[in-house]
Amino acid sequence: MATFDLPGRGTDQSPANRFEELRFEPDPDLEPDPDDDGPPPPPTRLYRDASRSVLAENSSPDVGFRYSVNPYRGCEHGCVYCLAPDTPILHADMSWRPIGEVRVGDVLAGFDEHPLPGKTRKIRTAVVENVIWSKRPTVRLATRHTEVTTTAEHLWLQARDLRWSRTADLLPGRQLRHMPVTTTEAVDEDYRVGYVAGLSLGDGTFRYQPGWRSNRLGYPAAYWRVALVDEEPLQRLVDYLRPFGLEATIRPFAAARENRQALHKVEIRSLPRLGIVQRLLTAEPESRGYRRGFLAGFFDAEGSNSDSSLRISQVDLSVLDRVARYARSLGFDFRLEPRPGRASTIRLVGKLIERMRFFAVCRPAIRRKLRALFDREMNLDPEPIDAVEAGPLRDVVDIQTSTRTFFAAGLATHNCYARPSHEYLGWNAGLDFETRLLVKDDAPELLRRHLAAPRWQPEVIALSGNTDCYQPVERRLKITRRCLEVLRDFRNPVGVITKSALVARDADVLGELAQHGAAHVRLSITTLDPELARRMEPRAATPERRLTALTRLAAAGVPVAVMVAPVIPGLNDAEIPRILEAAARAGASSASWVLLRLASPLDELFTHWLARHYPEKRDKVLNRIRETRAGRLNDSTFGKRMRGDGEYAKQIALLFEASARRHGLAAPLPPLQTAAFRRPPRHGDQLSLL
Repeated sequence: MATFDLPGRGTDQSPANRFEELRFEPDPDLEPDPDDDGPPPPPTRLYRDASRSVLAENSSPDVGFRYSVNPYRGCEHGCVYCLAPDTPILHADMSWRPIGEVRVGDVLAGFDEHPLPGKTRKIRTAVVENVIWSKRPTVRLATRHTEVTTTAEHLWLQARDLRWSRTADLLPGRQLRHMPVTTTEAVDEDYRVGYVAGLSLGDGTFRYQPGWRSNRLGYPAAYWRVALVDEEPLQRLVDYLRPFGLEATIRPFAAARENRQALHKVEIRSLPRLGIVQRLLTAEPESRGYRRGFLAGFFDAEGSNSDSSLRISQVDLSVLDRVARYARSLGFDFRLEPRPGRASTIRLVGKLIERMRFFAVCRPAIRRKLRALFDREMNLDPEPIDAVEAGPLRDVVDIQTSTRTFFAAGLATHNCYARPSHEYLGWNAGLDFETRLLVKDDAPELLRRHLAAPRWQPEVIALSGNTDCYQPVERRLKITRRCLEVLRDFRNPVGVITKSALVARDADVLGELAQHGAAHVRLSITTLDPELARRMEPRAATPERRLTALTRLAAAGVPVAVMVAPVIPGLNDAEIPRILEAAARAGASSASWVLLRLASPLDELFTHWLARHYPEKRDKVLNRIRETRAGRLNDSTFGKRMRGDGEYAKQIALLFEASARRHGLAAPLPPLQTAAFRRPPRHGDQLSLL
């Protein structure tokens, strides 16, 4: 078949995407109410990994296996950070609009999630990357000046020590970071008239008197002109004139010169139209809309917004007095800074939030002046909490922004945490990590084909080496179980690593493999404290259910080890003896442990997790971790990264060894055997005569 080269391209082929969408699988905890006609809950999107490989190969000397099968990537477990749809959030144009109206790609006003060392947080632009609707139990959070309906897990920036705290952890009397919410006001006829008048007074030329008939009969030339460098106010001027029957266009006025930008103009010369302009410029209605529009137009013409202040300049002090008078009527305080012989200035008094409020109320047109609000220190006022109360089940909205922050109902708030590994797939590391799972639905078939190949020499395979092979969706898809059934058919040894009690469902298959010395399970139990377990692993199986799973596996003849992983110095290390005692009673025959290792960005996330949940232990825990990591929070050195180093790491190791010996868990699990490996006949194979 003939092929044709595409100009400038290396191929004319378009193979199928390896990660095509498979289907939608709602999280079972978010099943919709059949009587509810509201928006559906957020689905989990499953994507088929159509790559032809199934075994991942590992060469780390700290990991006890070479090959692993990963049925899933991503995780349905995760916290929710949601708000009621009518919650006003601050956009980058300084308008407050309901979060229920936000769309992917909208630009909000956010801020630094965490300040740089020795610095303070700054206002940043934040792009909306995801919008997810769901139905959740809510919490009413009321402060002195605002109120918001949110969820228990939503994070807020406290004022006292600038740490993130969950709604459920807030108490009346504590203080959050807050800015005033400005109600978005309509652009009415008075606003348009005010804008035209303010822009013209600031940077316009008007030559006309009623009764002038024609400059050809000896009258002076009549015209109205506004000339500016920025085209946004000129375009707004054209739009605002049209409802009054005045058609105008933007035209070049003065070409660019050295040290001077080009000017454009809007100009009217028709005498009848100049009469209309004259009425617009001389009208001065006593309305809020007119004064807002006038301030916006005059600021576009004569105002500046620098790193330090917002100012308006003018030679005529009577004009500045008029501007300041209008501003005072809107709640702004401008101070005169006279400069004899030059243009004097009025300066807006107050913090950055006053400048933000000026843009929100008056809504000037020039974007470059607005952009000067960003990358400035946030410097928000403290806001005391009045009440934190349980609310009803209702629709809520979760968004993810590029800064992970935004302002909701005037309060500085957080959206979701990042999971960096998902970014390698081209998805975001927040909600995508929870709602976009990469599913290798053909893993059992590929595994069967791989084990049947003559080149395969039986070797231990781990389930799994990436995310937990017992995801919630495994209850329906059963990919892990089908992989185990393939391994059972071949009697190929497998080691299962999980924190899920769902592993007990497959005790029958694992038991058959264990009869040939070809299966064991390592089940993670990090704590026996239900509250600590809920905070560390909010949607994983409880410690009690995991102990029950140990019992069921052991009863099926499967060798089971308990993994205390991670051991967090100063937080759960003292529980080691009790965990091992409970695991031994449940049927475990071995035990192991792994020290917490905080590679970036986990160091940052864990630090703030501690500050949120255990502020009184934060410094102690971090200092203990540093004691085991040569003064750092992470040490990736082979041989040390799983156990740490130093005196405190030795104490943990000695405590673990003594407890393991006391409860009969010191011996390793029996080594997995390959002697029973076989290749079962396939359909259509010819039987041997010998």
